[in-house]
Amino acid sequence: MSTKGRSTPRVVCCAIPIARAAGKVLVITSRKRPNYWVLPKGGWESTDVALEAAASREAWEEAGVRGTITRFVTTIPSAASTYHFYELDVASLDSDWLECKERRREWVDFAEAMRRVAWKPELMQGLALSSLAPRR
Repeated sequence: MSTKGRSTPRVVCCAIPIARAAGKVLVITSRKRPNYWVLPKGGWESTDVALEAAASREAWEEAGVRGTITRFVTTIPSAASTYHFYELDVASLDSDWLECKERRREWVDFAEAMRRVAWKPELMQGLALSSLAPRR
């Protein structure tokens, strides 16, 4: 993996949308790979006040999720990107959002979310460190 022409790795902000009372995570389909599931994530933009704001913005753009960032989870560096993960307690789901015609979304339990994002190691690592992960 490389930095894809960038001199430094891309800064990626990732939301872990949680329905805490139900113990569920919202996963969405990838635009590039419609049969694969991901967490809402995307690049930090200069208009984002903070990394948390970027994670919240991506959650709305990609999944129609509104809520509150409640916890920083972890930072995971890779050759091409540095991922910053935040838990987002979901307050509401919009029925119409920016990418609603390009993605599907689904509430799943932690184990199912881990299974669905297993193809993307960074997402699996971030989710495994969330507060929904079973404690040993």
